[in-house]
Amino acid sequence: MALRKSVLSRIVALHVVAVIVAAVLLRSVLHWSLASDVAKLQLSTMAAQIEMFARCLDRPATGGWSLRLPEGTRDQYSDSYGRYRYAIIDDAGAVIFSSRPDKQPLFAIDPNATGIVPHKARTPGGAQTIAGASERKDIDGHPVWIQVSEELSHRDVIVDDVLTDFLQQVVWIIVPVLLLLLGADIVIFRLAMRPLHRASDRAKHISPTRLDVRLPTDDMPSEILPLVEAVNRAFDRIEKGFRSQREFAADAAHELRTPLAILRTRIETLPHSEASHALERDVENMSRVVSQLLDMTELETVMVDPDAVADLHEVCVEVAEFIAPLALRRGKGIELIGADEPVLIKGNAEMIRRATRNLVENALHHTPEGTAIEIIVDPDKSISVVDNGLGVPLADRKSVFQRFWRQSQGSAGGAGLGLSIVEKIVSAHHGNIAIEDAPGRGAKFTMRFPDS
Repeated sequence: MALRKSVLSRIVALHVVAVIVAAVLLRSVLHWSLASDVAKLQLSTMAAQIEMFARCLDRPATGGWSLRLPEGTRDQYSDSYGRYRYAIIDDAGAVIFSSRPDKQPLFAIDPNATGIVPHKARTPGGAQTIAGASERKDIDGHPVWIQVSEELSHRDVIVDDVLTDFLQQVVWIIVPVLLLLLGADIVIFRLAMRPLHRASDRAKHISPTRLDVRLPTDDMPSEILPLVEAVNRAFDRIEKGFRSQREFAADAAHELRTPLAILRTRIETLPHSEASHALERDVENMSRVVSQLLDMTELETVMVDPDAVADLHEVCVEVAEFIAPLALRRGKGIELIGADEPVLIKGNAEMIRRATRNLVENALHHTPEGTAIEIIVDPDKSISVVDNGLGVPLADRKSVFQRFWRQSQGSAGGAGLGLSIVEKIVSAHHGNIAIEDAPGRGAKFTMRFPDS
């Protein structure tokens, strides 16, 4: 499939077809041209022979005809030699002289013909090909037809053999030359395609975090340049749209923080009651959504430094200390399990901290009162968060990482951003996240990071 869609493969296939067609046509054209030249040469030779017979033909005053052929010519037209024939016919159609044993004309005579008339025939049975010519001559006021012929299949006639051998040799020359030209075309095409390959390599680096990258226009073929420029203008518009979206989300989140802080302060001054506690939970959830919105906007541009090092154990300790007061207020616990020694990976500690905090906050929302959330740090460079909730159905385990997805549209709490943030952070570190059923209870989310 890839080969069929390749521009280069299509051009090569078309060139191969062109080479075959060109070889066949060129052979046919050469055959026709060479055969035409051979026919002209034969006709010219026979015209010279007719002129020779006209010079040797005489009509004495005593009457009758005489033909005085040179000795060599007489042998050449002898029956024993068998290659050449001649016949001289008077205007009444009677044969005067003939080298044929039966003394018959070589070819039928057209009384209305003028000039030299070419002939081509085959002997009875089609075993031999004969080429000849006829011409009307006036000898001492008496018109006669002089005919000459040559047997082309005679062993001394090498014209057809030369023609056949030449064409075979031409084919062996033409095909390699055309294939060599095909190879040269491929090299030339590859050189011409280099700007497109550079543009393709550059396009691979375009992403939401690198929207400033543009396709190069240097040395771009004029036929492709308008397309490249149009793509670059489209990227300009996309970058502007992404930037506006990020700026709006960040501005909205920042603007909401101050009213939420004021609202939290005013709620704290209210008398303690069930309503005040509900309001506090609502403000906490809103503050969490605002923080997640800020995280989402930052993740669009944050790059992981390949030289940065993060300690997973330290990250989990900090998250447990940060979440513990909130968990205690809700009647829930936090347990840190696993390695007490540093577990180092290459990555951004702050981003991993945010991912872990989002997992723990998600677990805190789903685990019931009186139970504890477990944060497990494994030396195999993974972090697991286990809750005691209802778990995640198999059908929902891919959907939970989508933005704004919630298992129940009527459920309270988050906006469905936390797990999406986790998935983005883990992907930025070239790791993976998996969901499993916790032993005898809720869900277990595990982030695994590469060794190096």
